[in-house]
Amino acid sequence: MSCSSALDCFIKKYLKSYQDTLSEFPRYYPLGEDSICIQGTFNPDIDETVFWQPMKRDNLADFSNVEHALNIQLHTDIHAFYGQYFSAPLQFTAPFGDGELLQVWNQDDFENLQQNVIGHLIMKQKLKQPATWFIGVLGEGDEMLTVNNDDGSVWVEIPGEIQRTKLAGSVAEFLGLISPMITPPQKPIEDEVLRVNHPGIWQRIKTMWDYLARKK
Repeated sequence: MSCSSALDCFIKKYLKSYQDTLSEFPRYYPLGEDSICIQGTFNPDIDETVFWQPMKRDNLADFSNVEHALNIQLHTDIHAFYGQYFSAPLQFTAPFGDGELLQVWNQDDFENLQQNVIGHLIMKQKLKQPATWFIGVLGEGDEMLTVNNDDGSVWVEIPGEIQRTKLAGSVAEFLGLISPMITPPQKPIEDEVLRVNHPGIWQRIKTMWDYLARKK
């Protein structure tokens, strides 16, 4: 199965899990950020949760500008994983732990993601480590879920270190190993020093890498 098809399947299971269990869409704190994912009316001045569902883009977005900027060929799965949908982070559970898959909430968020993928890849170059790109986080600590850019395999990675634990041979295989997790929305805690544009999971990844950059 391709990454694109596997993501379609996981998202269908994700929405079905919420409908079967709660008879509603998932909830999310958008922190004032609008998105076509929002179901119902949206007031950016009201700090409340919204109902949402992943929405497929009319045209697949890609990372060709990132490839051009760094003179690198990115694994094709990155385009399918991030370029198909607008979506809030997707919570999951698996034999190896619970976590979140990163997705993009709107077009500004996608552009922010591209810039941070560039930052991640530059950091890997500075550390003289193989190129990777992230798809989420695992647990509540500093473990990222990253893809080996050479072969597309999925690993656990600690910022500043090489990939440490292999979880799957591909993103598609990884998506087949995880199950949707129904959980109440968590309002992100905004750091006064490290403010980022994306609420939630993106804040965690950005904070981890900013901390590493200051140490280096």
